[in-house]
Amino acid sequence: MLRNIWTPLADGQPIQHKEPGQLIYLQDTRAECFYYIVSGTVKCFISSPEGDERILTLPHAGELIGEAAFFDQQPRVSSAMAVTRCELVAVDRQRLEQVFAAHPGLAIAMLEDLARRVRMLSEHVDGEFLQADKRIARHLLSLIPEADGRLRCTHEEIGASVGVSRVTVSRVLSDFDRKGWVKTGYKSLHLLDRLALEAFLDERF
Repeated sequence: MLRNIWTPLADGQPIQHKEPGQLIYLQDTRAECFYYIVSGTVKCFISSPEGDERILTLPHAGELIGEAAFFDQQPRVSSAMAVTRCELVAVDRQRLEQVFAAHPGLAIAMLEDLARRVRMLSEHVDGEFLQADKRIARHLLSLIPEADGRLRCTHEEIGASVGVSRVTVSRVLSDFDRKGWVKTGYKSLHLLDRLALEAFLDERF
């Protein structure tokens, strides 16, 4: 799985612990490093001057956060906060160069991952103009499933990411389940028919 290839970043490195609600980094600050999530779930969000908050992504263990601002050396465009108790490894430029020297293939993989994130965030903005069921379909398609097709997300996380209520998410997923596109269960969600979801997303009406 893609999320397992980043483990060399953590080899022999100190672990940072964050409790739920603790900030990991703050919007508009300088990015001296990015982070590899060893365990837990993180909330990446943007804040308006008025204090409004919008969740962008909810990365889990095995994923990277904060790398875009780290690479372009511009202020961070979002903040990150621990949702659950988290273990993280901070990766600075010296450490990244060491890892790339030992694992050169990771450089291409990181470019691919960054491109995927840019596409996902672009679709997130475009999705503001979609109806709720299509926003949810687009979000499901943006996630990387486990080997068995399971998606690591909850109804609350989906709702927060696409800007709809948990009740709406449950209703839409139940409809997708009836159509055979996904399979819902107790604390589980499996993607069964990716092509059907893509076709639904491409429908004009």
